Amino acid sequence: MRVISGSAKGRPLKAVPGNGTRPTTDKVKESMFSIIGPYFDGGMVLDLFAGTGGLGIEALSRGMEHGIFIDMEYKSIEVIKNNLQAAGLSDQAEVYRNDAGRALKVLAKKESAFDLVFLDPPYRMKNGTELMTEMHERHLLNSGATIVLEFESKHRYPQEFEHFQGLRQAVYGETTIQVYRYEPEQEQGGPKHE
Repeated sequence: MRVISGSAKGRPLKAVPGNGTRPTTDKVKESMFSIIGPYFDGGMVLDLFAGTGGLGIEALSRGMEHGIFIDMEYKSIEVIKNNLQAAGLSDQAEVYRNDAGRALKVLAKKESAFDLVFLDPPYRMKNGTELMTEMHERHLLNSGATIVLEFESKHRYPQEFEHFQGLRQAVYGETTIQVYRYEPEQEQGGPKHE
């Protein structure tokens, strides 16, 4: 694994020891960023199930200003910190050990708002839409934010729901990524359907 493009291009990234995490392959990462970027002009990125931190680090390397990395596992936290250091991006990042639900509450208290979110929960968890809805309710997303949901290809998520418009879906064997845009304005105007 390595940083594919941007300021930290070519820097190697460590994997988390053991087989509890499955890092996004360079091939999937490359096509993911060609869909959502490929480069950014500032903004805040949240890597919620960060694992190695590879997705958030790639976003910082490609121009995101600041990143918040969350993971439950001690081993992952150590690897993320080491990878940020190896990429020369430690001063643009905050790394926290927490579960996703609690992390969203803390981020809301800090009045954080994100332009890009990576959601790559363990495949046994099928709660991507709930997490996105919670981000909306806690005002954690800037208008027009991009959310990248990575999940097991056997599972299905809606193309669009509530304030999230599906932009693109891509399947890579066992892995599927679904890219959404956050459109909060859509709640004003128009009849409400009960």
